Amino acid sequence: MKKVLIVACSIVMFAVTANAQRYAVIDSKYILDKMPEYKEAQKKLDQFSELWQQEIDQKQVIVDKMLKDYEAEQVMLSDELKKKREDELYNKEKELRDLQKKRFGFEGDLFKKRQELIKPVQDKVYNAVQKLAVDKQYDFILDKSEGITVIFADPKLDKSDDVLRNMGVK
Repeated sequence: MKKVLIVACSIVMFAVTANAQRYAVIDSKYILDKMPEYKEAQKKLDQFSELWQQEIDQKQVIVDKMLKDYEAEQVMLSDELKKKREDELYNKEKELRDLQKKRFGFEGDLFKKRQELIKPVQDKVYNAVQKLAVDKQYDFILDKSEGITVIFADPKLDKSDDVLRNMGVK
């Protein structure tokens, strides 16, 4: 009786595991940190960032000096000269803000350089993950590096269209 129960339980467990979804977990940050081309790309990106920050810092020194000089001379200036100096100061500050935005803002030079240097390495990892998923027949591959992210999901498991249909959206 015990043997029959053990065999029955084994068959049930085998059937459940045979139909179970297969998944894997990776750490993309760990993978990238081990890749020499990623380290090189990150090093280049850091060099560009440092160079651009120096450029901004130099302009900030100029603006600070202009402001200090203006505050020191403000008492002796006529209204017309005050207005002219304030306009010059405003234009220099705006120039500085524009440069900061151009270099480090959303879709600025740093963003573009990151896309140029880092994205090909990330794509290489993504393609390797997809190949692993197909070769090993994984349904999901999760990335644990920065929270849990689904990096690969078998398209046949996507039920988005079913949800839309249930909501009456075509």
